[in-house]
Amino acid sequence: MPRSSFSHTPLLRVSRPVSACSRCRAAKVKCDGKLPACTACEKAGRENACSAANDQFARGKERSYVAALELRIEKLERRISYAKSRKASVANHESDSLSTAHVDRRDSLASIRAAIHRKAARTRENSDVNSLISDFGFLSVNATTRDFEPSFINMTFARLVLAAASKDPIPGMPDSPLPHKSYATDIFHHFMKNMYPLFPCFSETAALNVLNDIYHQQSERVISASDHWLLYMILAIGSTMQSQHVNDDYYSLGVSFVSRALDYADIALAPGYATQIQSLLLLTQYAILDPNHFDSWLLIGFTARAVIDLGFHQDPPMSTVVDRAALDMRRKIFYCTYALDRSISMVHARTFSFTDDAIHVAFPNPANFDRKGKDAESLPISGPQSVDPGLLLFQLRRAQSYWYQELYQSYATPLQDPSSFVWQMCLDMREWGESLPSSLAPGIRQMFEQELRYSYVYCIAPSARAPEITNYHRTLIFEHSLAYLLTMQDIAQSGLNGAYYTYHDALKVYFMANQFLAVLRDSEDMLLSGAHIPKPMSRPGAPQAPPIPPPSFRNGRPGEDNISRSIRCLESVPQTLDVYGRRWEDSIMLKQSFEQLSADTMERLKERRKIQSMKVEQQPAYPGSSPVAPSPRVPATATSRSPQQPREIRWVGVDVSQMMQGRGHLQ
Repeated sequence: MPRSSFSHTPLLRVSRPVSACSRCRAAKVKCDGKLPACTACEKAGRENACSAANDQFARGKERSYVAALELRIEKLERRISYAKSRKASVANHESDSLSTAHVDRRDSLASIRAAIHRKAARTRENSDVNSLISDFGFLSVNATTRDFEPSFINMTFARLVLAAASKDPIPGMPDSPLPHKSYATDIFHHFMKNMYPLFPCFSETAALNVLNDIYHQQSERVISASDHWLLYMILAIGSTMQSQHVNDDYYSLGVSFVSRALDYADIALAPGYATQIQSLLLLTQYAILDPNHFDSWLLIGFTARAVIDLGFHQDPPMSTVVDRAALDMRRKIFYCTYALDRSISMVHARTFSFTDDAIHVAFPNPANFDRKGKDAESLPISGPQSVDPGLLLFQLRRAQSYWYQELYQSYATPLQDPSSFVWQMCLDMREWGESLPSSLAPGIRQMFEQELRYSYVYCIAPSARAPEITNYHRTLIFEHSLAYLLTMQDIAQSGLNGAYYTYHDALKVYFMANQFLAVLRDSEDMLLSGAHIPKPMSRPGAPQAPPIPPPSFRNGRPGEDNISRSIRCLESVPQTLDVYGRRWEDSIMLKQSFEQLSADTMERLKERRKIQSMKVEQQPAYPGSSPVAPSPRVPATATSRSPQQPREIRWVGVDVSQMMQGRGHLQ
C-alpha cells in the first residue's frame, strides 16, 4: 500500500493491547484493551474508571498504537498548515524585509524560520514594554528605584515618558552648531526676564555658570547630563517664546535645542532625584509653547507623580535640620509644579493631579529676604531675577485651586448658599489684585490682570454646585469677559512677547468668548440696554457681591453703547485667534468654531445697531441738544487701601500667615 494512502486510511486493528489498564493491572487479570473501556471493566460496571497505567496514553487520548500514530500525523498536518499560512502572510506583508534578508526563496523552511524569528522579536519587545508599564506603578511606592537606568534595561523611564507624551517626533540634529554665545546669552536673558520670575525652579547662578562652561569649555568642572538638559531647555523655551510664526527661525532654533537636550534625557529624567522634577518642569513649559510635539497634560502628570514620590508635597519635619537655601529651593520646585498643574488642569477642564488636602508646604521666602547681606556682592552682573512674581502666582493658584475643587471637583449637589461662596472667592482674588506691588514688570502685571478676569468669569459661571445665576452674575461675566477679550486682542497684536503667553491662552480666549456669547444670548435685551442692575442683598455676615467693573471703551474713551461694544468684542475674537493660529495651528480650528457659533448673534447685533441708527436719524434735533453717551459704571466703593501698601492676603481654607512664616497649614 502506498505511504500516502496509509496516512489517510490507517489500520485500526491491532494484535494485542500495548498495556493493560490500571484496574486490570492491579487485579492481575487479562485486559483486552477494548475502547473506550476494556471488557473486564465493563463487566464490573467501572467503565469510567478504565484508564491506562502508563501516562503516555492518559484517559481522553487513544491507547492503541495506530491511534497514537494518527494523533501524531494530525499534529504534523496542523504544523504544516500553520507554516503555509505564515509563509503566505510573510509574502503579502513583509515582502520588502524578505527581499533584503538574502534568503533563498526556494527554501521555504528558511523563509518560515525568518518570519518566526521576527515574530519572536516583536513578542519579546511587547513583553518588555508591558513589564515596564506594570513596574511603573511601583514608582508610587519607591521613587528611588534604579530599575529604569540604561544599564539595566533598554526602555528607560525617560523613554517611557517621551513615548507617552510625544506627538510629532523631534527631528534629530546632531550636526547643527550652537549659535554664537552672544545670541545664546540674549535668549537666556529673555527667558530669565519673562519666564524665570514666574517659575523659579532652579538657581539662575548655576544656570549661568553652565552657559559659560559649555561655551568656553575651559572649566575643570564636569558638566553633568542634567546641566546640559537645563541649559538646552532654557534656550529652547527662550527661543520659542519669541516665535511669531510656526517654523520661523526662533521656532526652528528652539526645536534644535530640544533635540540636543533629548540626548541627555535618560540621565536627566532618571527617577529618584530633584533634577528629575526640574527637568520635567522645563519640558512641560516647552510643551505648552510647542503642543505639536509634546502633550503638556501628560507631562505635568508625570511631574506631579515625581513630586509626590519624592515627598516634595510635604515640608520636612520641624525636628529635621535642613539647609535654608535647599529647603527654599525644594518649596519653589513644588509650587512651580503646583502652579502648572492647576493652570493646565483648569484650561482643559480636568481634575488636578493631587488635591490641596494632600499638601503641607509653606510658600518660599520672598526674594528680597534672600538678597540681603554680603552674598549679594558675589552674584553675577545681571543679578538673579526677583521671584516675587512667582510667589504672587503661587498665591493666586492656591485661590483658584480652592474654588475650582469646590465648584468643579466636589460633589454634584448644589451648595446651600452658592452666591456667598462665589462672592467670597471674588473678594479674595480682588484683594490679591489690589495688593500687586508697583515693582512688577508691566507685561507681568498685565498678565496677572488678565488672569484675574479669567478667574472671575470661571468662578461666577454656572456650575454643578452653583447652577443658578442672576442678571447681576451675567453682567459681571459680560463686563469681565469683554475686557479680557479686548485686552487680549491688543496683547496679540503687540507680539505676545511681554510675558509668558502660550497656546493655552488661545484656549482661554475661546472659553471667555463662549461665556460672553452665552450670557448675551440669555439676557440680550438687559445687557444691551445698559440698564442699572442693583447689587443683590446678602445675609448678615456674608460677603457682599463684587462691584461691576467700569465698561471697556475703544481707546478708553466713553461713547460706545453696549451694542457697539459687543460687536467689537465678537469681532476681536477671530482676529486674536488668527494671530495665535500663526504660531499654533489648532487655534485656526478654534477660530472657525467660534465664527460658526457667533454668526447668528453677530447678525442680530448688527441688525439692532442698524435699527438704532435709523431711530437716531429720525429723531428731531432740538437747539442745544446733544446725544448723551452712556456713563461708565464705577465700583460702588473704592478700597481705602493703596495698592502699593503691603496687606495680608487671606484665602479661604488656607492660613497664609503661617505659610509665610515657613510652615504651611491647611484648615
